[in-house]
Amino acid sequence: MNVNIQFKRLHEVDQAVIIELMNHPLVRRHMPMLSYPFEAEACEAFLASKEQLWSVHGYGPWAFEQDGQFLGWGGLQAENGEPDLALVLHPNHWGSGKHIIKLILNRAFGQMKFQSITALLPPSRTRIRALFRLGFEKDGELWIGNQTFIRFRLNRIQYEANIAGHNR
Repeated sequence: MNVNIQFKRLHEVDQAVIIELMNHPLVRRHMPMLSYPFEAEACEAFLASKEQLWSVHGYGPWAFEQDGQFLGWGGLQAENGEPDLALVLHPNHWGSGKHIIKLILNRAFGQMKFQSITALLPPSRTRIRALFRLGFEKDGELWIGNQTFIRFRLNRIQYEANIAGHNR
């Protein structure tokens, strides 16, 4: 697999590919807060909210591309004052998720120097062994809007121990 993944700001990619991704039925199945059609107006509001994260917190989600092809979006976004890992990939690119998450984690604990990050998943996401393999631990539940999310946490120490264990 070619691992040349580019991180771009979301506003740098064609809105049409974001709209297509956010309306894909397999993607929407795990996005309980996306209960409305994701059309041009919704996309513009989405992009503005993600750029606001960059302005306020100095970090936010990226668009991911490989060889000029949009794979999806994600990265770190502030949630309840903590960096939260998000990853929304087109189903055609779900196989790239593990590599992209590792790139995000390297940035989070490397250049960004976070001490911990969270990942919020809806209860519908039951295939979560990969999170545990990365060192995440269950850290309670959280309500956002009228939706429940399960919170997982990865501390820098767990991350570094996990990386050291994989380099043996």
